[in-house]
Amino acid sequence: MATINTNAGAMIALQNLNKTNMDMQQVQTRIATGLSVASAKDNGGIYAVAQKMRADVKSFESVSNSLDLATSTVDVAIAGGEAISDLLVEMKEKALAASDSSLDASSRTALNEDFKALRDQIGKIVSNATFNGTNMINNSVTSISALANAAGSSTISVIDENMSLGGGVVTLAATASFESAGAATTIAGTISTSINNLSSSLARLGTGAKSLQIHKDFVGKLSNALEKGIGNLVDADLAKESAKLQSLQVKQQLGVQALSIANQAPSTILGYFR
Repeated sequence: MATINTNAGAMIALQNLNKTNMDMQQVQTRIATGLSVASAKDNGGIYAVAQKMRADVKSFESVSNSLDLATSTVDVAIAGGEAISDLLVEMKEKALAASDSSLDASSRTALNEDFKALRDQIGKIVSNATFNGTNMINNSVTSISALANAAGSSTISVIDENMSLGGGVVTLAATASFESAGAATTIAGTISTSINNLSSSLARLGTGAKSLQIHKDFVGKLSNALEKGIGNLVDADLAKESAKLQSLQVKQQLGVQALSIANQAPSTILGYFR
């Protein structure tokens, strides 16, 4: 039936053209963003999963920063402990030299002055081994903690080591000195005990630092795996989208031509009235 009121062919052609234009818009969006799921409208379920994984990745960045902070704090403590250990070795050398009963008083006094200078340096090291306001060797804290998971419900702790003079590790008194061979011998024994204690403390701090580094490496690998998983879920295959775009461009041109042909159909009715 010939009619000018209803052009079924034009309506069908227009519907197909609109569908092609919508598909083209979707493909162009994927190419522009690099994402096949850029919003909840694209795929609500996949978008929700990807957003949760993105939140975990961001949380792991905070975990990594926390681990870095703790690691730096422990590293400073270890550096301070190693410096103290070197000083104790020198102090023991001075004390042993002064324990020689054949040594004259003036020589022993000179050794004692060197000894006291080294002793006071230990106090300076202990008070200055601070990172970001935290000192792990002056008995000002009991331990430090770093975040261990994205939920913040787990931590890794490293116990402090009090390396102050007269403490449980360095048992040598803050006023220690020798004026006689016997006193020097006693102090040499005390220093030997302090060196052994300090070695144990440094071993514990080293173990703590290693634990922090191992966990930081794990967090980095886990974060990378999550990012890869997000990509697998939402990233667009640009080669595929490029091919699809070319196909849609051809389809759009054909749709325009089909609509043009359909729109010309009513004009043929004029031929009936000539």
